[in-house]
Amino acid sequence: MADRDKEYRKRSIDGHSLRPETMMMGYGYEPALTEGAFKPPIFQTSTFVFESAQAGKDFFEVAYGLREPGRGEEIGLIYSRINNPNLQLVEERLCLWDGAECALLFSSGMAAISTTLFTFLRPGDVILHSEPIYGGTDYLVRHILPEYGVRRIPFMAGDDTTIEPALEMARGIGRVGVIYIETPANPTNALVDIARCAELARSMTQPDGSRPLVIVDNTFLGPLWQQPLARGADIVLYSLTKYVGGHSDLIAGAALGAESLLSKVRVMRTILGSVSDAWTGWLLLRSLETLKLRVTSGMKNARYVAEFLADHPKVRCVHYLGMIEDESQKQIFQKQAIAPGSTFSFEVHGGEAEAFRLLDALQVVKLAVSLGGTESLAEHPASMTHSDIPPDEQLRMGITPSMIRLSIGVEHPEDVIADLKQALEKV
Repeated sequence: MADRDKEYRKRSIDGHSLRPETMMMGYGYEPALTEGAFKPPIFQTSTFVFESAQAGKDFFEVAYGLREPGRGEEIGLIYSRINNPNLQLVEERLCLWDGAECALLFSSGMAAISTTLFTFLRPGDVILHSEPIYGGTDYLVRHILPEYGVRRIPFMAGDDTTIEPALEMARGIGRVGVIYIETPANPTNALVDIARCAELARSMTQPDGSRPLVIVDNTFLGPLWQQPLARGADIVLYSLTKYVGGHSDLIAGAALGAESLLSKVRVMRTILGSVSDAWTGWLLLRSLETLKLRVTSGMKNARYVAEFLADHPKVRCVHYLGMIEDESQKQIFQKQAIAPGSTFSFEVHGGEAEAFRLLDALQVVKLAVSLGGTESLAEHPASMTHSDIPPDEQLRMGITPSMIRLSIGVEHPEDVIADLKQALEKV
């Protein structure tokens, strides 16, 4: 599979450029190499046979970064902790959506985040990050990275005035290694201007060419509705568990960007062993074929649900990107996003007790964490996904006891609305 002909990677026909949703059906795969199998088989193997000792040596040199690959040379298949045909196919197809040069697959979204940050941060460095961010990421930057001498300086997503003061504070205590952004923020949907952060990072370029990397978690909108690399980000991260996987039956993550950066992450992934597996790769190939259909359906359904909630007397507010009132946030959304997606939060009048009564009354919408699946899900961020954040910090970030996060699936929207309507009667 390492020497697949470019014919298997057609991106145009007679000058007509093929769209990503079309290329998801076969890009990078040649059935003749696998006994004519129409779909790629699962390469359930730990190791791969080398054609010669020299081939094995060449493969390892490239895989471990001992030398730069020659023109047209790819990393040969060695061992499934390093690479696997199923994973390589997913990585190639993910690149098509984001316009990326390189992609790497991981065993989870947190594996992608932690491996990438450990690649580029060193003791004494500072990570400047938006907040709120996903609870697992918050725990990583708040509790684990400081144990390795990496300090954090946060700034508030949704408030442009906090970025530059936070950056100056960060520069005053150490080298700013990474500007980490989660936009839209989980769970408030607050936005961060990716292009502005990229501009700030480039303004800090040193004589040796080094500067902070802008790393964006794009899980909430996914590659269809937002493309951070096109806005100046260096690396984009995903929990593929969510929209890309889309069926609530796998755990995976990804990092995408330039080969010059991702080659370093690849070595770290190999040593940490945070790569995904062949079966998960095969499931992701299945999911990529229907990605556009699923996220488009969920996005359309979410608009109906958000409009219903916005008009309900027991709902205090709705944090939906299609209903942004703040002018600066609206401008950011219009320039860097294509659609509002299908995950948003709303707050009921009252507090935790009222939110719990609603959640316990749901029948169609399932009470579970995660998002981006075919089914609609609801959860309580303050006591679930973001529970490790201190309560006073939660409130500062806009995570209230009355907040409920919804991920709208592909059910009929009127059925989801009917379920929310009867549940709101219990509040």
